[in-house]
Amino acid sequence: MTTSKKVVALNKRARFDYQIEDTFEAGIVLYGSEVKSLRAGKGSIAESYASDEGDELYLINAFIPEYFEAARFNHEPKRPRKLLLRRRELNRLLGAIRRKGMTLVPLSIYFNKRGLAKVELGLGVGKKKADKRATEKERDWQREKGRLMRTKG
Repeated sequence: MTTSKKVVALNKRARFDYQIEDTFEAGIVLYGSEVKSLRAGKGSIAESYASDEGDELYLINAFIPEYFEAARFNHEPKRPRKLLLRRRELNRLLGAIRRKGMTLVPLSIYFNKRGLAKVELGLGVGKKKADKRATEKERDWQREKGRLMRTKG
């Protein structure tokens, strides 16, 4: 990943709900008003996912609010947005989704150092309830361990 990127939207629950095995960077097809809205720091990918339609991937249910200065040239806030990937990566992801039953979850939307909007996608499997409890228990233990180390020295 690039070191200088301006993160616009984060999906904080993605790593809690899914066991992410691999991450990919994808371009995203946007209208001008969508780019303006994202540059203003607005947008949410909390309940979005990537879906395959034919031989292409689309970002479904991502919310990019209307840019009011665009007036009549505005966009639909929750429209499906095409994701841009190299054919080799696309075929690999489509195979994982169709054969292995994995899920493509957007982790973040950001602007790279060239100023292009990108989506970081995580390829993962949904966690069971017990796995989520184990993750929470481990996180609590790490927090408690940090407290103990600070107080005891």
